[in-house]
Amino acid sequence: MSILRTPPALGALVFFTITLSLGAYFTFAAVQGDYGVFRRAEIIIESQHLTEELRQVQIEVDRMENLTRRLSDDYLDLDLLDQQARDVLGLMRTDEITVR
Repeated sequence: MSILRTPPALGALVFFTITLSLGAYFTFAAVQGDYGVFRRAEIIIESQHLTEELRQVQIEVDRMENLTRRLSDDYLDLDLLDQQARDVLGLMRTDEITVR
């Protein structure tokens, strides 16, 4: 009794080739694509950097608001006014000596 072997059908070979190609494409897109795993990691890191930058800017805004309040008409800090007059206008008192 002899068994005849027939070559695999061409349709099955094409089916597996297409299936393998689509699987490889979708795997690549899931990892490297615009919405992939690597892009998500980049977005998370960028979000952390922007959060830190926002915190730094908020600290600077709070400092500027404090200085503005201290120089307002309602609340005048004479030491700050004296410092600003010296820095911006280059003023000094008559009893001071300038060393350059």
